[in-house]
Amino acid sequence: MTLKLGVPSKGRLMEQTFDWFAARGLVLRRTGSDREYAAAVEGADGVELVLLSAGEIPRELAAGRIHLGVTGSDLVREKLADWETQVAELTPMGFGHADLILAVPACWADVDTLEDLDAAAAAFRRAHGFRLRIATKYHRLVRDFLRGAGVADYQLVDSQGATEGTVKNLTAEAVADITSSGETLRANHLKILSDGLIHQSQATLLAARGADWGNGAGGTLDGLCAMMGIDRPVV
Repeated sequence: MTLKLGVPSKGRLMEQTFDWFAARGLVLRRTGSDREYAAAVEGADGVELVLLSAGEIPRELAAGRIHLGVTGSDLVREKLADWETQVAELTPMGFGHADLILAVPACWADVDTLEDLDAAAAAFRRAHGFRLRIATKYHRLVRDFLRGAGVADYQLVDSQGATEGTVKNLTAEAVADITSSGETLRANHLKILSDGLIHQSQATLLAARGADWGNGAGGTLDGLCAMMGIDRPVV
């Protein structure tokens, strides 16, 4: 059986993934144009390269349609409930770093911590008659984080565009979003809460627990792990 390896299909993340594997003796390359998804693998037998969007890879791993996948650790945790029962982390890859953070307007001088946010949210509801809105693409991660911090008087509003602009556009009072430098947040007059780091993300190599590891796929995984110098996961 062919072991299917899913990697991001375009952009900087794809290039860094290809570089990471090439440095360990496995050459991945596209064989068509940027609009085609044909690909090839050199350096190991029995491996098929599957080009997917980074957001699709957690779903394909959970379904067992690919054996291995490269995507952001934030996407795995956001898209898969009880993710550790569905995928095993082989290794962080050292690129694609970004922080998922909680930010509020810089003019909120009295709000610096989650405890402050909890108090501000209660006051906001009393004053306005509805819950403080937090714009985000990461509903599961943010909800779990705020539940753990004891913050309750809020509502999440979905943002699939420029999340940092929602406060200026009056569609949210706070944001939870991915940032690498914080420059866009500052440009939109937002500040990160001092204890508002939700998750530090980076590209991660993962294995699907529910994939079919018989008929040679498990042996191929053994060879890949030896080549890459990582421990073989229990799947």
